[in-house]
Amino acid sequence: MDVVDVEALSRQVLWAAFALAFVFGVIAQRTHFCTMGAVADIVNIGDWSRMRMWALAIGTAMIGFNAMVAAGWIDAGNTFYAGERLVWLSNLLGGLLFGIGMVLASGCGSKTLVRVGGGNLKALVVLLVLGISAYMTMRGLTAVWRVETTDQVALALPGGQDLPSLLAAGSGWPVPTAAGLLGLALGGALLAWALASAQGRSADVLLGGFGIGLVVVAVWWVSGRLGYVAEHPETLEASFLATNSRAMESLTFVAPVGYALDFLMMYSDAGKRLTLGVVAVFGVIAGAAVWALASGSFRWEGFGSVEDVANHLVGGALMGVGGVTAMGCTIGQGLSGVSTLALGSFIALAGIVAGAVLALRYQIWRLERMA
Repeated sequence: MDVVDVEALSRQVLWAAFALAFVFGVIAQRTHFCTMGAVADIVNIGDWSRMRMWALAIGTAMIGFNAMVAAGWIDAGNTFYAGERLVWLSNLLGGLLFGIGMVLASGCGSKTLVRVGGGNLKALVVLLVLGISAYMTMRGLTAVWRVETTDQVALALPGGQDLPSLLAAGSGWPVPTAAGLLGLALGGALLAWALASAQGRSADVLLGGFGIGLVVVAVWWVSGRLGYVAEHPETLEASFLATNSRAMESLTFVAPVGYALDFLMMYSDAGKRLTLGVVAVFGVIAGAAVWALASGSFRWEGFGSVEDVANHLVGGALMGVGGVTAMGCTIGQGLSGVSTLALGSFIALAGIVAGAVLALRYQIWRLERMA
């Protein structure tokens, strides 16, 4: 059997992930793709355009991911979303915290990276706070609190928590068949809803929805197919190269920001290596910056008041803690996780949306009271 050149293959995975994240940054900057913005548009002005863009992205990611499962290329069980332990309270509470935080910070994790690329210094501060609080919730003080509290509340689902595995267990169907049918049905329903209105058929909505969704699918392929080694020459075990979780990964932007800060601060440590998540962080910023400069939309922007500083600091901290607790952000759970059809991802997504709506309603109430 041929010996796999792990180093060379890892470099291919990293370059591919960076290139795809770069494309993500360009599309997000060009189309103003933003989950918080989508929810805010509905709450504030009743505009569903960006929500339809988001639905297109989710539907595309669902169909693409589960088509690869049906083809036997990848397996949802190899992701950290579809494990047998459903930490539903962590998913829900973490999602709520993240949703509130992204409103206070003027955008979710991915939007923060895009805003940094566009010259927003407020977003840079949010990024630093988010990264520190995320790392603390993975390995520090808040990690202990998380593990000893919400993570203790869980349901055991033998065989996995993704809907295709649950359907296969109850019906006797093969998991790939169940994945193909469910992915097409649920993803197709989202596409049909988004495209049913003229709002969902504008050029920006189509580009943002299909473009972002396809990028998420492509990163799944890079990690789960290109980066998969059946027998790692050092461990003699199956391995997914260049991932922090050691599982198959796609885009997510909370924990990787923490890992990116750790990589930069500990760069001289030979044990610190680039991973898919870290290069994706840099790729999104680079892509957003290139488009902002090319389109003339690059603008330096700072804080307007002490209250503005406080809101962004609190928002960044809530996103870091909440995103790790929920096991992902609006992209990590809302796109990558939901594309696997994992129950925990749907719970986290519901928590994120609920948290955002609560925070937006509070802001409206506060403004009305001041007026």
